[in-house]
Amino acid sequence: MLKKSSIVIVILLILFVVFRVFIVDSCSSKDAEYTEVLSENNAYVGDKSCVKCHTSEHHQWKQSDHYMSMLPANDSTVKGNFNNVTFTADGITSKFYKKGSKFFINTEGSDGKNHDFEVKYIFGYKPLQQYLVHFPGGRMQVPRLSWDVNKKKWFNQYTGQKIPSHDWLHWTGNAQNWNTMCASCHSTNLHKNYDTKTDTYKTSYSIINVSCESCHGAGQKHLEYINGSDYKSGDKVIGSFMKLGKKSGQLEQINTCAPCHARVSEISPKHIDSKEIMDNYIPQIPDTEYFHADGQVDDEDYIYTSFLQSKMYSKGVKCSNCHNPHSTKLKHIDNQTCVQCHIPKKYDTPKHTFHTAGSKGSLCANCHMPGKIYMGNDLRHDHSFRVPRPDLSVKYGTPNACSNCHKDKSEKFLADAVIKWYGPNRKYHFADDLIPGSKLDDNSEAHLIQLINIQATPNIIKATAAFYLGSFNTQSSLNALFSCLNHKDAQVRYRALRSLSNFSPNSWIENVGPLLSDEVRAVRIAAADLFVSLPKDQISSQYNNAFEAAHKELVSYLRYQTDFSVGNVMLADYYLKIQDYANAESFYLKGLKKDGKINYALLNLSSLYNAVGKNDASLKVLQMALKNDPNNERIYYNLALLYNEMNNTVAAETSFAKAIALKSQNPRVYYNYGLMLNSQKKFKEAEAVLQKGIIINPDTPDLYYALTFVYIQTGNQTKAQQTAFQLKQLDPKNPNYQELFKNLGLK
Repeated sequence: MLKKSSIVIVILLILFVVFRVFIVDSCSSKDAEYTEVLSENNAYVGDKSCVKCHTSEHHQWKQSDHYMSMLPANDSTVKGNFNNVTFTADGITSKFYKKGSKFFINTEGSDGKNHDFEVKYIFGYKPLQQYLVHFPGGRMQVPRLSWDVNKKKWFNQYTGQKIPSHDWLHWTGNAQNWNTMCASCHSTNLHKNYDTKTDTYKTSYSIINVSCESCHGAGQKHLEYINGSDYKSGDKVIGSFMKLGKKSGQLEQINTCAPCHARVSEISPKHIDSKEIMDNYIPQIPDTEYFHADGQVDDEDYIYTSFLQSKMYSKGVKCSNCHNPHSTKLKHIDNQTCVQCHIPKKYDTPKHTFHTAGSKGSLCANCHMPGKIYMGNDLRHDHSFRVPRPDLSVKYGTPNACSNCHKDKSEKFLADAVIKWYGPNRKYHFADDLIPGSKLDDNSEAHLIQLINIQATPNIIKATAAFYLGSFNTQSSLNALFSCLNHKDAQVRYRALRSLSNFSPNSWIENVGPLLSDEVRAVRIAAADLFVSLPKDQISSQYNNAFEAAHKELVSYLRYQTDFSVGNVMLADYYLKIQDYANAESFYLKGLKKDGKINYALLNLSSLYNAVGKNDASLKVLQMALKNDPNNERIYYNLALLYNEMNNTVAAETSFAKAIALKSQNPRVYYNYGLMLNSQKKFKEAEAVLQKGIIINPDTPDLYYALTFVYIQTGNQTKAQQTAFQLKQLDPKNPNYQELFKNLGLK
């Protein structure tokens, strides 16, 4: 007979097997849990159920290195050398060793001192393998020290970067947090389960690794249907309750791949069953933060944003035309992939490539998909499939594929070679407008509007143009953005809404209202974010219900982002808009705790303190920002305004002068500084400052108004009339100027 304690153990073991519960031991406390659980409706069945019918595909899947992304650390999964070896990189010496069956890394912690960290999981397989370490609060962190699987050696992914131990980019910080940055693409049915109040995670997943169900969805309904009477009687259902079947269309396939093969922001843990990616994710556009000015990849973009720019995408090509979806490997070797569609006799020949057959220069990918190394040793190709343009490199400094091999040749030499082969004229490419448009100078607006108006412009590029147009507060830009609000592509509508935040609400309120009920969640959220700043009496009753629903989606989205440093700042901005200063301060501080170098947050926090009368706190925050970036003209401008309000005119004048010395383009800097000098009767200095502002911003009426006022103060009637005349040419109907025009005899 079993003892009572033995019966309890048996019951627990049975429960463990039945419910497949896998609880990983905490490194320091019970709050660090990672639980492999079934979803609420037990919908996930795992690979073992799938391979009963899909054995051959499963075999192919299991042979794929790509999907061996996260597994417990043991002798069979760990590829790195943990035999008491040391590795020194950028001034830090780390040691890799084993203690019994456990693996450890002795390296620099968040306090700047070396500590022993146990490796709980391996992360990735080829060409590099990373390792996960448990931290309090349910975190897992990814050391930047990685194992090169091919060269069989340790390396630092970011060689040459000496990252301080307290920095956001340090491996113990938010940037290298598995729960936030990595987990969702390396496990199945992952929920990060972040608690913003306690700043802790209880991350869960149905299957520790990438599985069949990562792409095809939960399998329980599929199994029930296949084993049910309807299926056996011949009552077929398209897809058989699974996603991404063999005959899936281009968008369905791309949008299935995109969440992990794109730089995206996830909107909510509760996904909408939709073929529209922006119901659940907000993808990155090819702006100059992560891409080159012409749209070529610079930082990691994970393919999606590049591919949407391509002619291949516009012609209906999908991922599986080139890649085996279960291994991600190319279906054919080298140019054989491309000649599936492109005539070999025309394109796979020296007459087209101008390189010897069989050479590197003859490979389609080297010219049309230039590669770049990420994560230290991982070569990835740009999927925009563009024609090399050395001429644009000469004109704008953008990269081109030719230079990757011909490093000893100038861009001019390469551009001349293309002219020799193909003649002096190049076919129009959206880069011809996107590059000058991205510069955000006096010539940019026309290029951006043209991108929106040209029908053949890829939608992802139109979205980027809409994003840039937010920098131009003109009627032309406003009209172009309004046209984008009716665009069929959700990304275009979304980016146009975001840009409208830089325009007066009176100009857009009627145009934006209908998008509170848009069919796509991300668009509704962007529309709600605009309406949040409106007084309630300005919102038409016809939009009340739609705004209330979209507003809830907005708040849910913002709260879901708070495990990111920037996410806290986004939520703080929301609270600042609705004048909930206590919550705004709280989330600015939470964001800054994760990353103290977010100057945007410091500037907004300073404005918040000023709004509630805490000018000493406001000044302290601006001084912190200045330590982060001593050459930021906006910080000096904000300091100048604050010092002036605090009656410290000497410090205010010094800060204004510093902002101008740093070549500020902000007309308000010159306007406010000029008026301040005028009030001090420093008329010549005021005149010089305002004239300089006019040279930089010739279309800013306030600068002419202020300069006219200076001339009136000094009794210079002639110059006052001349300047006022220029003002009238710019803004003739402004009621604020009519008395001035009348007094100076301007009709």
